[in-house]
Amino acid sequence: MLKIWNKFSLRARLSLLYVGLLTLSICVVGIHSYWNVWHLLFYNTANHLRAQAKPVIEHWLYSKSDQGKVLPSVSESFSLAKIAKPLAYDLTSRNTVAIILDKNGKILATGKRLPEEPLPPSPNSYYYSRALAGENEVNYQTVVNNEPTLVLLIPLRATPVSRKILGVAQISTSLSPISQILFKHGMMLILVAAITLMAGGGLGFILISSALKNLRKMVNICQDISKGDLSQRVNFSYYHDEIGMLAGAFNNMVARIEAIFESQRRFVANAAHELRTPLTALQGSLEVLLRGSQDDPSAVAKLSRGMYQEVTRLIRLCEQLLGLSRLDSSSNIQKKLLNLNEFFDDFIQQAKLLALDRNVVLKKGPFVYVKADANILSQILFNLIYNAVQHTEEGGNIILGWRLVPDEVEIWVSDDGEGIAPEDIPHIFEPFYQGKSSDRKGNKGAGLGLSLVKAMVEAHSGYVEAKSQLGKGTTIKFNLPLT
Repeated sequence: MLKIWNKFSLRARLSLLYVGLLTLSICVVGIHSYWNVWHLLFYNTANHLRAQAKPVIEHWLYSKSDQGKVLPSVSESFSLAKIAKPLAYDLTSRNTVAIILDKNGKILATGKRLPEEPLPPSPNSYYYSRALAGENEVNYQTVVNNEPTLVLLIPLRATPVSRKILGVAQISTSLSPISQILFKHGMMLILVAAITLMAGGGLGFILISSALKNLRKMVNICQDISKGDLSQRVNFSYYHDEIGMLAGAFNNMVARIEAIFESQRRFVANAAHELRTPLTALQGSLEVLLRGSQDDPSAVAKLSRGMYQEVTRLIRLCEQLLGLSRLDSSSNIQKKLLNLNEFFDDFIQQAKLLALDRNVVLKKGPFVYVKADANILSQILFNLIYNAVQHTEEGGNIILGWRLVPDEVEIWVSDDGEGIAPEDIPHIFEPFYQGKSSDRKGNKGAGLGLSLVKAMVEAHSGYVEAKSQLGKGTTIKFNLPLT
């Protein structure tokens, strides 16, 4: 059953569920209304008959009493039998019939005299025993000649306040008029329910279709996106309901995916370009050697040095690309508590070797532990120092250090080199980006160093930023959480 249900569309399932709940509600209300009307008519009829019978019974039982007391008689059964027939006649009319029973259940008199008067039902021992026990309001429904019949049982007491029961008066009347009223009421309920169900079902279907229209629109857009068109967006007039919020989140997701795809496309194109440049140089050198330059030792030496430089460049480029790919998996990062004072004491010696003729100065910060991967932190600083060396003249200064900020440690590398153009600063962390200063100096970097720095810092849940002024130098700082 569940498999069949799941085959329906969401609109069909919601519509069926709505119509089902609406039908159930209408049925519950209709049945409750029908039962209330039946209960009202049944007990109103019973109370009406009881009210009509009360003065008749009082007349025959107590008319000869003295201040509500029955006069002495030979026997109570004899007294009841004496008045049973006229009492039954007076309680019988065109629509009702009465019988009088003594306390042993024997019929003393029947009020039916005319053919048009209804037939009395046979006494029911269960209800008779209840009335004989003194229960004043005993009503029940039975069937006489295929017609529903209301039966009242009224205990006949020796005095109005006496507990002694002389017998029971049974009064019955046909419920056919009530059945006709209930039939008309039921037909009206069915008609109203049908109209309500059709109107409510139609309106519900329209509302559900309208609510799901945007979802169908999203499905169509998803299908277009699955075909490769990442420019598609969901445009709704409002974004305040759940579907609108879903559309907003969906648009943000697609925008990020599109940006990632575009970044990957540029990355692949730039990587291919960067790989092609040294490979082209190697190809040219090999072609020169193949044409006969191998007999010229000076030419061979020159070409070999050039090929060695290009191979070195290729190796560095491949290492940087491999480093970026490794950072995609957090399992390659081994974070441990790291004492920055001890770390920088070891690192500064290697930094001075890398800086060649530049002055490297370490400005120590407070004693602090940071949770980081020591190898990756070294790689971050090596890349920043290498970048500073590329843009700082010989004899220039490169300063590195750290300081505490709220819940973080800030590490920086600054230089007094040529600086970065303001329009280049927002892009320096993009893969393969080459600023104007790189073009002027003829640097042969691939433009991956700062991208790798950014990726490694973000892998530590940190962030990196750059500040620079042309002709005055550059400061690149990154923040890492303490824990």
